Amino acid sequence: MIDLNSTSVRWTITLNRPDKANAINMEMLITLNEILDRAKQQPKLRSLIITGNGSVFSAGADLNSVKLNNELTTTVLWQTLSDKIAELPCLTIAALNGTLAGGAFGMVLACDIRLATTGTNFFYPVLKNNLLPQPNDIERLVNLTGLSTAKLILIAGQKLNAKKALDTGLIDLMCERSEFTDNINNLSYIAENTDSISLLAIKRLFQNFTSNELKTDAINAVFNKDAVAIKKLKQFSSY
Repeated sequence: MIDLNSTSVRWTITLNRPDKANAINMEMLITLNEILDRAKQQPKLRSLIITGNGSVFSAGADLNSVKLNNELTTTVLWQTLSDKIAELPCLTIAALNGTLAGGAFGMVLACDIRLATTGTNFFYPVLKNNLLPQPNDIERLVNLTGLSTAKLILIAGQKLNAKKALDTGLIDLMCERSEFTDNINNLSYIAENTDSISLLAIKRLFQNFTSNELKTDAINAVFNKDAVAIKKLKQFSSY
C-alpha cells in the first residue's frame, strides 16, 4: 500500500491504494513513519517526493477503519509523520497527482513545496465529521494561505480547486498531468546536485529565521565546515 522508489539522492514515496482513493489506514501510517525514520539516516539524500497512484492523492484517513477503531483519528502518528517530514534535512515535495482530503493534509502542509495537477481538489472536512485537524495543521495552513482561506477550508468546509489553491498559496505550482514528472525533476534538480550542508542550513533558516544563534551556526557550517555547527543544524531541536 506504500511504495518506495529510492536512489542515493532521491526517495519517492507513493501511496498505492487506488481502489480506496489512497485512504490511509493504520498500517500505512506506521509504514510512512518508518520510511521517514530511515530517510533521516541517509546522508546522501537530497530530495523526498510524496505522491499517489491513480487519480487521487489521498482521501485522508480511512473512514472504514475509523468505524471499526477510532484510534486512527486520535493517534499521535499523524503528528509525528508531519513533524518528521518538516524536520528532514533534504528538500521535500508533495507531488499531488489528484485530490487531497482530510488527514492527508498534514504531510502535504509539512513539505517544502506543493505541486499539483490541474484537476486536483482540496478539502478537509473535519467539522463535518466531528473531528479535529492535526495539531500543527492550522498553523501551517494559516502560514500558507492566510486566516480567511484556512477558515473557509476548516470551518466552512469549502472545497478549493487547483486554481484557487494556487492563488491562495496552498500550492506553489500547478501543471497538466503530462508535465507532472518534468516539473518534479525540475524542482528537485538543484537540491540533488548541490552540497548537503548548504541545503540543510537553508532549510533550518526557513524553520527558525529569527534565531541569531542558528544564523551563526549556518555560516560556520557552510563556510567553515564546522562539525559542531553541522551537528546542531542536523539536530535542530537545540534552537
